[in-house]
Amino acid sequence: MDPRQANLGYFFAGSVARFPDRVAVIDLYGGVERFVTYAQLDERADRVAGLVRRLGVQPGGRVGMIVGNRVEFLEIFFGAMRAGAIPVPINTRLARDTLKFILEDAECRVAFVEPAVHQGAMDVAQSVPLAQRIALEHAPAGWLDYASARDASARLDAPPELPPEAQAFQPYTSGSTGLPKGAIMTHAGMLWYVGYNQRHWPTSPDDRGLIALPLFHKNAMRGTVKPSLYAGASFVLMPGYDPRAYLEALARYRCTYSRGVAAVFTMFLQRRDALASLDLSALKGLTIGSAVVTPELMDEVEQALPGVQVTESYGLTEGGSPFRTPLDGRRVPRGSPGVQAPEFQVRLVDAHGEDRDDEGELWLKSPYNCLGYHKRPELTREQLRDGWLRTGDVFRRDQDGFFYFKARIDDMFSCGGENIYPKEVEDLLFRHPAVANAVVVPVPHPVKGYVPAAMIVLNQGMRASAVELKGYCLENGPKYSHPRFVEIVGEKELPLNGAGKIDRNAVRDQLAARTRGESVSG
Repeated sequence: MDPRQANLGYFFAGSVARFPDRVAVIDLYGGVERFVTYAQLDERADRVAGLVRRLGVQPGGRVGMIVGNRVEFLEIFFGAMRAGAIPVPINTRLARDTLKFILEDAECRVAFVEPAVHQGAMDVAQSVPLAQRIALEHAPAGWLDYASARDASARLDAPPELPPEAQAFQPYTSGSTGLPKGAIMTHAGMLWYVGYNQRHWPTSPDDRGLIALPLFHKNAMRGTVKPSLYAGASFVLMPGYDPRAYLEALARYRCTYSRGVAAVFTMFLQRRDALASLDLSALKGLTIGSAVVTPELMDEVEQALPGVQVTESYGLTEGGSPFRTPLDGRRVPRGSPGVQAPEFQVRLVDAHGEDRDDEGELWLKSPYNCLGYHKRPELTREQLRDGWLRTGDVFRRDQDGFFYFKARIDDMFSCGGENIYPKEVEDLLFRHPAVANAVVVPVPHPVKGYVPAAMIVLNQGMRASAVELKGYCLENGPKYSHPRFVEIVGEKELPLNGAGKIDRNAVRDQLAARTRGESVSG
């Protein structure tokens, strides 16, 4: 077999052969349009593979990436894999110490760094014992200039043969707590997933996506990049998310779909003037995922964009997306990401390790599953049981087979003996007409241990007080779960992490600090 067929770096080779001159990526980095064809992307990935080989990175060696949203990310990511190397895409919003930890933990041989995406990235890379450092611009002494080094490298013409379970790349995921952990994702599993998506939910070559979330995150890469390139479609790549610029890009480039986290849609709903004035007639679908999604948000987006289908997704770095829209055409109820997807196995497991039909921790199995965690054998044994991946997410399944996310196991907390799931309180708050966004976390309480506290963003032009919102929860939900402390903040004050999701740890720390020394009602 041609080794290219078993290498994720070549997964879009069919599109290169069929549509060499078709635009694959419209890159908006730096405020300048760059139209990159399939042939150009293929050549650049080949030259990166040649560069990686020339720098002495052997198959299985790791290549660090501190790079933002630009086509060069894709060249490096897939090009490194073509040489048999393992790219390590790193969240560009992490603290310096965490960047350093990942580069060292992964034992990266070389690192590609974009200075503009992180103030300390160059210093961090300089402090780590790397064989070579490559800067995407402004290369200092001792560093290679990326574009020059890439263009001077010959195209790799003989990719290595890879073993059956060869590692493709190594994303780092931190979960709720602890140091980031490197997931071992395989070429075989990723190639299976690309083909699986196209078999059941095919992307058309005429589709055009829009990416505004970071490429290092699964939402962008798994949800848009891979399906688009595999099908011969195209996508627009924004350097970052801005609500108005996002809507203008949807209109200008006649995008047919886009995916994002809840914050993306909550924020653009505040731009009603743009929604009313822009031609979004090409837009057919929007998918919200990677974080808690409320039915109210989905309804509001559909009302603002008549004719656009809004769906919810669920997935995780290590295990893919096990729930999808039924193939039999049934409508997915609000609040559900769908039914069990074909070719996936799922289980709901209770605290005693027993399978349940109705509710429990989600365990899943498919070829997508990671093999484990880099240099973390104990964690690997804990999270992977006989090929089953423990997700740490609690789901409910209804009598029609639809699944509903309830909470992270470690998000649930006890308040005076009552178990509280933050998502249920957030869902209640979203029903208040003035609430645009809400996140509920536990804060310490001298009697009850912990009580709920909420950070809330209001809809533009709407007013509501903390007292009113607490009273609303008391009247419409269980009294024990109402937020004892409510802080109303501006849209840009809600802490987000590098993937654009609400940073619950940051919210918890802020609200705990606000309530320290104050009287928090019981």
